[in-house]
Amino acid sequence: MRVISLKLLREFWHKYPDAERPLRHWYKTALQADWRNLYEVRKACPSADGVTPSETLTVFNIGGNKYRLIARIRYDYQLVNVRAVLTHREYDAGKWQE
Repeated sequence: MRVISLKLLREFWHKYPDAERPLRHWYKTALQADWRNLYEVRKACPSADGVTPSETLTVFNIGGNKYRLIARIRYDYQLVNVRAVLTHREYDAGKWQE
């Protein structure tokens, strides 16, 4: 998979340094993946969930569910577009759905 954007991940782990290691692990996993559907994503990331606020997104639990990574996955293009990385509290507030 191609992953866009590492910049969002870096910005997040500069703010929350304990997130760097699990985000780097997620990034490496995604780069090496050949996901074709959510079922295959869940093989690598069992806690991944599909959500549909306005479009289908995938939510990954990061760092033992302390953080959430929200991405749009285009299986047909082998592309992961990171939309947001949030604390669990920010995720629960729901503003990412707007």
